[in-house]
Amino acid sequence: MLIRKRHRNEPKSSEITPESVYLKRRELMILGGLAGLFAATPSWARAVDPVAEDDARPAWLRQQVAGAKDGVPSTDEKLTPFDDVTQYNNFYEFGTGKDDPAANAHRMKTNPWQFTVAGAAERTGTFDLEDLLKGLPVEERIYRLRCVEAWSMVIPWVGIPMAALLKKLQPTSKARYVAFTTLADPKQMPGVDSPFTGIDFPYREGLRLDEAMHPLTLMAIGLYGRTLPNQNGAPLRLVVPWKYGFKSIKSIVRIEFTEQRPATTWNLLAPREYGFYANVNPEVDHPRWSQSRERRLPNSLFNPNWRPTELFNGYDQVAGLYKGMDLRKNY
Repeated sequence: MLIRKRHRNEPKSSEITPESVYLKRRELMILGGLAGLFAATPSWARAVDPVAEDDARPAWLRQQVAGAKDGVPSTDEKLTPFDDVTQYNNFYEFGTGKDDPAANAHRMKTNPWQFTVAGAAERTGTFDLEDLLKGLPVEERIYRLRCVEAWSMVIPWVGIPMAALLKKLQPTSKARYVAFTTLADPKQMPGVDSPFTGIDFPYREGLRLDEAMHPLTLMAIGLYGRTLPNQNGAPLRLVVPWKYGFKSIKSIVRIEFTEQRPATTWNLLAPREYGFYANVNPEVDHPRWSQSRERRLPNSLFNPNWRPTELFNGYDQVAGLYKGMDLRKNY
């Protein structure tokens, strides 16, 4: 019999969402559990109905997501409701409002999807997503997501361990960093040409190679047992649970292995506010607000749902990556 030992930083098991509720989510949708809600939602929300969007994905991708195995480590903390996860997003390519991605992301075409690999690796070139992911393990992992804006979620992601993908691409001994780039198409993404974002698109992010290879790092292709909705970064996004959410770049079209630390979007835009490492740290405040607490969604005026922020978002198994580093200087 397998006995799972709870990590000391994990929330209590009393907060867990009942297994029967989670496992029956597809059944409820198929039976029309969302029918009444769909009829009552505004026209913009209908355009991004998650069930229809999932059905529109290629069969191979839906099969991969549906066949995901339970991943370790995980957390038994109460899941953030699906509606909050998919309707409250930062994805400036679709607008700066939290509901703009859900309203506008249906414009983005994710099938077919091509992905370019460049730099210090044996396997480079442009690949169809199916060919890139073929044969790689797919797992479901429940991770906390902590935004630099001091709100947080708990999301059941479906994805591929980043280490498995990188090993397939075979980085050379010269590779010290991994750089990522998001799609930037103004025809599909109205925020790309907006004067209000202040961002020089395409959106760029990066990790040290050892961070990318860490067992916690995930390349997500789904959430809540379905393929990724467009507003959450379809068809492929990075998930690095011990870092602030802006590091988890969405709708990736390019990965490059580099010797030098790559330039990253928010660090270029405001280096005093957004460091390259962006590790969750309650002792290092944002210049304009405290990081000592976070709002767990869903919340309300009468139930703000504040809780203490944990170093590395509670994933202290990554501490060894930063041994000897000044976490205030290297924020």
